[in-house]
Amino acid sequence: MKVKPLGDRILVKRMEEEEQKRGGIIIPDTAKEKPQKGEVVAVGNGKVNDDGKRQPMELEIGNKVLIGKYAGTDVTIEDEEYVIMREEDVLAILAD
Repeated sequence: MKVKPLGDRILVKRMEEEEQKRGGIIIPDTAKEKPQKGEVVAVGNGKVNDDGKRQPMELEIGNKVLIGKYAGTDVTIEDEEYVIMREEDVLAILAD
């Protein structure tokens, strides 16, 4: 299924954090925090300004980004977990 976000929205797949064990304690999945890193899977066409011109998106497909814990809306598409959010909610682009 192809998904095309509208306007200035992006579709992000959260990247799994490496599991860290401290002192031999294993934290169950239900108690773990959501990962804050993700990869941009799809982008919209951009936001329309007040003068009617479309502002191009800064993010591209494949960018690794840092997002807030509670940013966007969690969606499930074909058994995969994604977050759909506005471009302005992205905190940073991660360099390789």
